[in-house]
Amino acid sequence: MDQSVPRNIVISAVNVRKGGTLTVLRDCLQYLASRPDLHVTALVHKRELCNYPGIDYFEIPWSVKGWLRRLWCEYVTMYRLSKQLPATDLWLSLHDTTPRVKALRQAVYCHTSFPFIRTTWQDWQMDRKIVLFSKFTRYAYRWNVHRNQYLIVQQEWMRQAMARMLHFPVGNIIVAPPSFNLPQISETPVNPPIFLCVGTPDCHKNFETLCEAARQLETRIGTGRFRVVITVRGTENKYAVFLKQNWGDVDSIDFQGFLSREELARAYGEASALVLPSRAETWGLPISEFLPTGKPMILADLPYAHETAAGACSVRYFPVTDSQALSRCMQDVIEGSFKDFQPVERSFIQPPFAPDWESLFKLLLA
Repeated sequence: MDQSVPRNIVISAVNVRKGGTLTVLRDCLQYLASRPDLHVTALVHKRELCNYPGIDYFEIPWSVKGWLRRLWCEYVTMYRLSKQLPATDLWLSLHDTTPRVKALRQAVYCHTSFPFIRTTWQDWQMDRKIVLFSKFTRYAYRWNVHRNQYLIVQQEWMRQAMARMLHFPVGNIIVAPPSFNLPQISETPVNPPIFLCVGTPDCHKNFETLCEAARQLETRIGTGRFRVVITVRGTENKYAVFLKQNWGDVDSIDFQGFLSREELARAYGEASALVLPSRAETWGLPISEFLPTGKPMILADLPYAHETAAGACSVRYFPVTDSQALSRCMQDVIEGSFKDFQPVERSFIQPPFAPDWESLFKLLLA
């Protein structure tokens, strides 16, 4: 192939609008904008969300208005569009599903870990969309998946889980950890000890286990001995209201709500320990952000937490819904007993592995 002729790449991300998926899209397009050897077309919700020079954009805002429109976009609109574009060397979907398109090769970035979450009746009561999404994504991942040469995931545990669920060759699933900017944290610990839990008010974040652990601990050792700071206000949605109604009377719990980047950095500096009880994470960003402080972390005993905490010097795991076990971990922090907190060794990630976007596209275009 004549290397002077740019290779054509399509990035499809029409449903990406916020959060970690938007960060991935922006990072991806920012990198591709620096590659004059590539001609890049991006299919997005709105160009203003991820506007970089040298990239051709198609805006498809209507695809987010329900799953039927999303499916029509993925399997009809994109197919028609792919026939109109110049011959595509790589079509990379950045949002879990594999579109039906004409391209020399395809790959899909698998963000969501919801297919592997164990949903409960309480999840259905709090937010049935999450339950339905967890069921739907099991099938959405499967549709057309074998059209892809590669799948892309953020962690090794998800590579193994996807290979089993989809019967996809594990050697064609790339582990590509996310990139992120760590906050500037100033160490300002306060008394009484603070346990910080960072997350959105979604039922899979499992704040209720931490709240119940705080109630039990307060009953056991008294009030005023510790604080639990959670990034839930108590009014955001049905789940948040449930938390405030059931544990709003626990003096030790501080329902702070959403924290800005600066407020979050300050909270990390003041915290004595991070608690992350979430039942499902693709990565677990608070772990990575808190890890450089060297302070203790109390984490759900799940694969994502073990992998993200690699390199941490003081970690203790608890069964994800066991509030009594969590309260004992918290009491040990208060009493300065860290014998059960251990460092987490870094593990070697088998190839294919892409630590950055350059490495990833080298694999995808090889």
